[in-house]
Parts: sequence; structure tokens; C-alpha cells
Amino acid sequence: MTTIFSLIALVIAITIHEFAHALVADRLGDPTPRSQGRLTLNPLAHLDPLGTLMLLIAHFGWGKPIQIDPYNFSHPKRDELLVALAGPTSNIFLAIVTGLLIRFFPNNPLISLYVVFLITNLSLAIFNLIPIPPLDGSKILINLLPSHLSVELSESFDKFGIVLLIIFLFLPFNGSSLVSHLMTPIINFCLRYLLLGH
Repeated sequence: MTTIFSLIALVIAITIHEFAHALVADRLGDPTPRSQGRLTLNPLAHLDPLGTLMLLIAHFGWGKPIQIDPYNFSHPKRDELLVALAGPTSNIFLAIVTGLLIRFFPNNPLISLYVVFLITNLSLAIFNLIPIPPLDGSKILINLLPSHLSVELSESFDKFGIVLLIIFLFLPFNGSSLVSHLMTPIINFCLRYLLLGH
């Protein structure tokens, strides 16, 4: 049951993550996500074929990236940054709400499912903040940098981004993958803070 709920929790978390991107882009003036049918909470609109396959194989995956047209924004760099932040922020919000439910209602019979949902949303948020394309962290970093540096970094990402991501996901490091080695301490710190308050 825990495995089944983990998959369900991931689908929910990914759906809300991608919907948040689409909603913010739409509110900032870009109709692209709406025209592509992404302004919806229907999971089928947001599931990526490879990301869904990874859900079944590795119990972790990702959604179909939201396409935007920065030329529709009034302030392209700022607005693109806000769109990129929207996805991880939605998962952090869900994690905080779930953490509060666990903390203040510890005898709830669904507590084990809440814990799975909490860890899922934390993991998805932290994973997407890694500054490697196509993850949101790369778009956040590019739009925080001065224009000349962001252009250079964007060109480098176009050439080597997918290679970096593969290395990050699958390179062994101290008995686990590099991504797991980086994310686990951060997740544990967030869990301790949310559930224990310190």
C-alpha cells in the first residue's frame, strides 16, 4: 500500500507542480500553457512519457515541462524567474501543510500516508531546485544572473545539460547516487524542522 500511495503522491505532486508553472505564466500574460491545455489539474495533461516510466521503475519521476513564450511577459527575466519558482514553491507549500498536519495531529490513522506525501513533495521541490537543465533550478539561476552571463550559461546548458543530469542521477558516490548524496541531508533537515521544530 505504501508503494502504491508513493506513486499516487508523486502523480499528485507533479501535477500540482506543473499546474503552478502554468498558472503563474498565464497570470503574467503568457497564454501558451492555456492554449496547450496545461492550465488544468488533470494529471494526464502533465505526465511526461519518460518521467512516468521512471515513476514505475525507480518510484521517482518528473512531469512534462511547461512551455512558455517570454516575449509575452512585461518583464521577461523577472517573470520567467517567477514561473520557474512556482513549481518548487507549490511543493514546498504542500510539504509545510502536510508537516503541520502530522505535527499537530500525530494520532491520525492516515499518518503514514501523510509522511509519504510530505517526503514526496520535499524531494520533488529540492530535486527541481538543482541548477541543471531541464530542472527549474537552471532557469532560476539563468534569470538571476546578469544578461551576458545568463546567455553564456544558457549556451553551455544547451550543449551539456542532459549529460550533467545523467551524471548527477546515476553516478555512484559513497554507495549511493550523487543526487541522493546531495538531497538526503537537505530532506532530513527539512523533515526535522517541520516535524520537530528544530
